[in-house]
Amino acid sequence: MMPLCIILVLLSEICQVTAAVNITSGIIQDSGVIKAGVGENVTLKCACQDNAVTFLSWYQQSLGGKPQIISTRMKHKKEADMYPGYKERFQVSTQNKEGNNHLTITNLRPADSAIYYCGILEFNAIEFGQGAFLHVKTPTSNIQAVVHQPDFELLRPGDPLSLSCTVYAEPLCEGEQSLYWFRNGASQPTVMDPSGGQCTSLSSHVKNCTADLTLKSASSSDAGMYYCALASCGEITFGNGTRVEIVVSPLMLYFLSVALAVSIIILLVLAFSAYMLNKKLCSLCKGTVSHLTCSAASDTRSQDADMLHYAALSVKRNSERHGQDDNMDTDCVYSRVKSRKESCKT
Repeated sequence: MMPLCIILVLLSEICQVTAAVNITSGIIQDSGVIKAGVGENVTLKCACQDNAVTFLSWYQQSLGGKPQIISTRMKHKKEADMYPGYKERFQVSTQNKEGNNHLTITNLRPADSAIYYCGILEFNAIEFGQGAFLHVKTPTSNIQAVVHQPDFELLRPGDPLSLSCTVYAEPLCEGEQSLYWFRNGASQPTVMDPSGGQCTSLSSHVKNCTADLTLKSASSSDAGMYYCALASCGEITFGNGTRVEIVVSPLMLYFLSVALAVSIIILLVLAFSAYMLNKKLCSLCKGTVSHLTCSAASDTRSQDADMLHYAALSVKRNSERHGQDDNMDTDCVYSRVKSRKESCKT
């Protein structure tokens, strides 16, 4: 069983599928980084088919801010209740399916750049999806920034992940600069906590900010695009992103193939052995039952024979014929007496 345990552990680490749509607590929601321009329309999809869910809702959370509720809808109703501040350009649709809860935002504005969470109410508990970050790009910017980050990182399962980001910024406004890491396509929450990057002034107008992202042990669920972003002056500037891929070495693939083949052979041998053993036991059981039946029948006949009683009958002869019969052998006639069992049956 040891090879089988090893193969199951390794396959569970390698065969995890990552997708742009993440599933959390029964919620299927668009996730990752979604980019759109000012004035455009965008639809964020969300669905939940759990029958125990009673309410579906949407929340908006700006970077560094608190979640704000956008809408609430009972699952069996088509129309949602929109909260103040979101009634003009925000709309929730079901597309004729009560489990759908799609959010459409029209005429996008820079202030719409935020994290959007789809939430459900189930048994008095609120649960959220992974969240999607909507980045609204503006034609002009109040900040001149260049984000440098590596293009590609190739790792093996268990290797540490270390990403570094350097931002050269020339903000045209007063305010604090914050660095963030975003994950797109990884089966993890989309937005990570502020990286705690450090900024130093290179001149009176230019700042140099650096941020590091470190994971102790990478797994297949960590594969995806990682974006470093600078938030300043109410805007967000993204880098080109770093693609992280988790690959399995040829030696590990060979080991997995061998372990899988050995496990299959062992299972087949065990199944065949169990079949033969079961067949042998059935044969022994049938032979024992037949022997016991025959023995019981023989014992019954013996007991019936022992219960038979015999009696000798003597026949009186006339005296005148006594002389004639002297030379004849005496005849004994036995009469069979019914046993008690037969008497009872009669």
